[in-house]
Amino acid sequence: MESDDELEGLRARLVEIDGELIRLVGERLESVLKIGAWKAERGVPVLDPGQEAKVVRRAAAMAREAGVDEEMVRD
Repeated sequence: MESDDELEGLRARLVEIDGELIRLVGERLESVLKIGAWKAERGVPVLDPGQEAKVVRRAAAMAREAGVDEEMVRD
């Protein structure tokens, strides 16, 4: 059936997207760990509320531009 093929195609695309997301989350984690190590070596506090707020605002703006629920991204 054509609709079954279409559904399988849509599901296959989700699998591809999931793979991309997982790879990107891994890259982000690697970068976060490097930043943490850099800060630890220099005695800089790991938590930076101003920077965290900046990251959240940037992500929310990106969500708005992409038509994605901003609050979901903030969470």
